[in-house]
Amino acid sequence: MARKGWQWAGPAAVLVWLLAVIGFGMRLQGYDQMRHPVSLLGAHGVPDGNLFSWLGFVLPGVLAGLVALDAVLRMPASAPRPLRVGGQMLLLAALAFVAMGLFPLDVDDIGNRASQFHASAWLLWLLAFCTAAIALRLGAARASAWRPLATLSLACAAWMACSAFLFEVVMPVAMAQRLAFLGWLIWLLGAARGLPARA
Repeated sequence: MARKGWQWAGPAAVLVWLLAVIGFGMRLQGYDQMRHPVSLLGAHGVPDGNLFSWLGFVLPGVLAGLVALDAVLRMPASAPRPLRVGGQMLLLAALAFVAMGLFPLDVDDIGNRASQFHASAWLLWLLAFCTAAIALRLGAARASAWRPLATLSLACAAWMACSAFLFEVVMPVAMAQRLAFLGWLIWLLGAARGLPARA
């Protein structure tokens, strides 16, 4: 019964992330949303960077994990294996988003280990979500109730991949990164509607 309340987790994650990015961006002198990456707000050496890491990455990641866990718990024991793998990869993507907050950038040394961990967490988040979308689509071929979520996931994953690897050719990297985040935010808003009813 408690899991019914998790439908609010996706919209809550979106709201917390947006408020954190906008609010901390306005407070940081010289910060430009069009030119600077989101991760800069939580970097070592940035005022209130640690607080942003928790509000901008850790808390939204935990809320996204509830959305993913809700999906996993809705899957019956007889669910196709790709569907179950897709749910597990959604959980991994949420954990990777949390890790971005636990391993912030270091503005004094972008090439050090802390910054590398942050970059690795970002890449893991992206790859895990894209893998989840593909697996869900494959599983939905034999479980029609999951097709709405699978379709939404695949569309958002395609947008995120293009944003991360293609759009930065024609726009600032910071904007391309935000477009990738946008795809994930749209998924969080729509995931609850795409989940099948519990048995």
